[in-house]
Amino acid sequence: MPPFTVLHVCMGNICRSPMAERLLSQAVRERLDRRRDLAGSSGSGAAAAGDAAGGAELTELADRLLYSHSAGTGGWHEGEGMNPPAARQVRSRGADPTGFAARRLRSEHIDAADLILTATADQQSYVLALRPDAAARTFVLGEFGRLLPLVDAAALPAVAAAAATPTPPDAAPAPGDADAGAPDPVGAQAVYARGTALVAAVDAARRGAAPQPGDDLDDPWGRGDQCFERVADEIEETVHPLAAVLLP
Repeated sequence: MPPFTVLHVCMGNICRSPMAERLLSQAVRERLDRRRDLAGSSGSGAAAAGDAAGGAELTELADRLLYSHSAGTGGWHEGEGMNPPAARQVRSRGADPTGFAARRLRSEHIDAADLILTATADQQSYVLALRPDAAARTFVLGEFGRLLPLVDAAALPAVAAAAATPTPPDAAPAPGDADAGAPDPVGAQAVYARGTALVAAVDAARRGAAPQPGDDLDDPWGRGDQCFERVADEIEETVHPLAAVLLP
């Protein structure tokens, strides 16, 4: 079962979209850690497995459930690492900026994404010029965060409490090994179904309206740490609620 895939898009792919990429992944790990703690308080077997699993297995599970990646509308910085002030913000919030390499957006990135979050309305238009059929799953990041509270999360497909909880390595199949009818011990099918239903619900909530000016993220490139901090705060205002709805 493929993970629920979120594509973040900005201009150069060294500031806003890589921060969003890594901060969403971190938000998912934090939700999984919370679920593990709640399972532990109930004394379930899944919780004991989660305690034994540790941080590495938690990260592996997060990657099975959600794939957060990014690209830029321009290729000026291809192959470069994250802009240093952006990396500092990512690191200060518990995430890891290492291993990142900027890349230019390609049509296949859009085709493979279940949710596309752009830094600005202009970048949303760029995505839709490449793939008009992606309109229902493409949002400005701030727009998605603004509309998210309008969704009735209780109406979305459920993710069982025992799912999306770290399990022993020998209990979880390798990605791609299980067929559609096989057990889903890591909850990937449930999270995927909930994620795609959430995107459809947020699209319905916008009722065809255009993004609002305040939905855009300012471009912090070339500016100070204070600007990067503000932009990272705005990113977290969307990615943390998103992770919370995906993994209640």
